[in-house]
Amino acid sequence: MNSAILSSPPTASASQSGSTVGLIAGWGRFPILVAESLKRQNHRVACAAIRGHACESLNDICDEVRWFGVAKMGGQLRFFRRHGVQRMTMAGKLFKADLMFQGSVWLRHLPDLFCIRTMAPHFITRRKDTRDDTLLTAVTDAYLARGIEVCPATDFAPELLVKQGHHSTQRLNNKQQADVRFGWTIAKQMGGLDIGQSITVKDQTVVAVEAVEGTDACIERSGNLCGKRGFTLIKVAKPQQDMRFDVPTIGPQTIELLAAAGGECIVIEADKTIVVDQDEVTRIANAHRIAIVAVNDADLAENENIFAA
Repeated sequence: MNSAILSSPPTASASQSGSTVGLIAGWGRFPILVAESLKRQNHRVACAAIRGHACESLNDICDEVRWFGVAKMGGQLRFFRRHGVQRMTMAGKLFKADLMFQGSVWLRHLPDLFCIRTMAPHFITRRKDTRDDTLLTAVTDAYLARGIEVCPATDFAPELLVKQGHHSTQRLNNKQQADVRFGWTIAKQMGGLDIGQSITVKDQTVVAVEAVEGTDACIERSGNLCGKRGFTLIKVAKPQQDMRFDVPTIGPQTIELLAAAGGECIVIEADKTIVVDQDEVTRIANAHRIAIVAVNDADLAENENIFAA
């Protein structure tokens, strides 16, 4: 992995060593890495693990773990209060398509009264939409109104944010560079509309746009359309990214799926993208000759040689 990985100290808000920090844990390795980072900083960790999503290994890392359905917001709040939590964070993926469109899932995650009150404008009266940012802002505001601050997970684990540069040995060819310059602005526009964070591009044509199904399905769909002829994945933060939630993330599974689908490179946004298990990501990318480059808006606007470094 490129050695230029962000490793600045936690912010003042996150650095109160010894305090109990709440963690709402979804799917994947990200919550595990956040919990481990919190423990290294001598925090106690009270983990509200989302049933059907979070990994059971959190039981061995966190000081207190209780398993909840995703819609048991009142239970999560009482759990945090019982353990003296004043600051919490959220990490890990929720499978939104399953939660929204499969009724049997809602039976398993039957909402409590706190959740119903918080989400009624979105799911009952329909006065508000159900975009990711809208829902997650409602959740964070609800906790804040009850005295619990929601902090970015990257405040506690800043080393997971990737800095500008190459993060595999493969380099982008001229056609791929042209695809990135073509697709970057489009990806930003999609993010600004809160549709998704990722698009795939080939020959300066948008192949697929991530929506509610998520990045993995977007990659698979791109492979079905392009075959093994190669395409580029561009994954960016939203123009007004709230770092408390929905931060763009890649990990080993992303690279494996891209390789299986015939993708040839990934371009991510520097300082605003989480890379989970960074060394493993680089190893897999090198094995499949997949290029990984982290850039930002200024790079694309000002530096014509950013991909050649």
